[in-house]
Amino acid sequence: MTDYAARIYITLRPSVLDPAGVAVESGVHQLGFTTVQNVRIGKYVELRLAAVDAAAAQAQLDQMCDRLLANPVIENYRFEIEPVAIATHQ
Repeated sequence: MTDYAARIYITLRPSVLDPAGVAVESGVHQLGFTTVQNVRIGKYVELRLAAVDAAAAQAQLDQMCDRLLANPVIENYRFEIEPVAIATHQ
């Protein structure tokens, strides 16, 4: 088994209205940042998991996202994984 570090990014689908994004965009405009457009708010999750290989880790992450972390009806997700280096002490 190998330990993997995962970074998961969850965002609303483009067709879904994002009231929080609209509020942030309005706020940054009021601060004078008038060139900011199309603000979308999402979620970020970091976790570690053990798997026999990267493909198995990806399959586990897909299941976690589809079943718990994201709402597949209104949200998209993507993730990055990398093996965790094990530190050795001498």
